[in-house]
Amino acid sequence: MLTVDHISKTYGKHLILNDITFQASPGEIIGLVGENGAGKSTLLRILATINKPTKGSFTLNHLSPTTQKKQIRQHIGFVPQDIAIWDHFTVEENMVFFEKLTWGKKKNKSALQAICKDMELDKWKEKVSTLSGGMKRKLNLAISLIHDPTLILLDEPTVGIDLRSRTEIGNYLRKLATENDKIIIYTSHDMDEIRHICDRIICIGEDPFYYNLLKQTDKEIIAF
Repeated sequence: MLTVDHISKTYGKHLILNDITFQASPGEIIGLVGENGAGKSTLLRILATINKPTKGSFTLNHLSPTTQKKQIRQHIGFVPQDIAIWDHFTVEENMVFFEKLTWGKKKNKSALQAICKDMELDKWKEKVSTLSGGMKRKLNLAISLIHDPTLILLDEPTVGIDLRSRTEIGNYLRKLATENDKIIIYTSHDMDEIRHICDRIICIGEDPFYYNLLKQTDKEIIAF
């Protein structure tokens, strides 16, 4: 269980996040939407324990980042919007390299390759520089799953890629949440994607555009 308790964030006099409170359960995907600058990425970075909130806190399975940062990070996978992989490495070499940096039980090459195959990334021996944008996004996601995290934070993981790759990633995330009891928080500007993938939707920011756009859906919408 993820419990977010009255999180606020300011930079100087500028309020970025204001009193964000919600819970997320295993098997649930939450969509995070809002205009540029609303604080979506900031919230993900706080939940990834990269940034600290100005006020409030969160817990993941009763672990607190204030007192148990190392332990809680073992249960978190974070995929930033910028692709963070080695272009001159193969897919295999990237997976092996990042596996050595992860906490927890180590995985052999077969287990690492299985993660890639599950999301239809079958270019195991090919250099990243030769891959399509969609394949690079899949590899970026695969790396975040090496240590089998409980909470997966995705910042625009399908931006700039083709429809087929977006669909494959979306289907994989749905399967990952429901079959493996993962908690996934997912930001996107693609409202069709949000409607299709997410169980609940959180709208952040003062602009009501996204809330009004989504309020006809049957999904629960929380506005901050």
